[in-house]
Amino acid sequence: MSRFVGRDNVRKRLAELEGREGRTSYLGGRATIDLRDATIIVRPPFGLSHEADYASIRLTPLFEALAEDRVVAALLVRLGGYAAGVFEGERLVASKVGSRFVKGRHKKGGYSANRFRRRREEQARALIEEAARIAVDVFEPWRSRIEFVAFGGDRSAVAEVLAARPELAWLTDRGVPRFFTVAEPRRNVLERLSYDLYAAELTELGEAQSTT
Repeated sequence: MSRFVGRDNVRKRLAELEGREGRTSYLGGRATIDLRDATIIVRPPFGLSHEADYASIRLTPLFEALAEDRVVAALLVRLGGYAAGVFEGERLVASKVGSRFVKGRHKKGGYSANRFRRRREEQARALIEEAARIAVDVFEPWRSRIEFVAFGGDRSAVAEVLAARPELAWLTDRGVPRFFTVAEPRRNVLERLSYDLYAAELTELGEAQSTT
């Protein structure tokens, strides 16, 4: 079973295993820890360049990767609101959050439904354009320093924002694999994201299961 665990909690969970009998493999951006009766796989959020095999439990390369602070941009968008921020380590150093009313979906048919749909599309387009403009304003001064980009909210809304302005095209190339689910892109949600940004994917397998 896989779950995302904060980097400090990963260290607390695994530190006592250091030096024990077993095997540790670093390959493909993950650390695989083979114990006598279990296997633990850890994928740090921003990759793991170290590659080696050890005939014991060696966790220093993993802990070093987890402890490294990065400059990360975050773009959260849903129809109704957006948040753009830049984190140095876990500290939010630049941000802007906004909202716009977007009508919910109309379930009835007829002329009124078409008028409702057009109005909703206009509201959604205005939000996407505003979010894209704000994202450019927040991220551009940090462009040379941003190493990774985290996306969250609604996937289609994020995609529309990225497509709305050519100045945002570079964000996709620096995107992390994890998509962050958020109910509403508010300021406090953006601030709390710092914990999740540094959470590692941890998988624990029993002895009868395989890592492949």
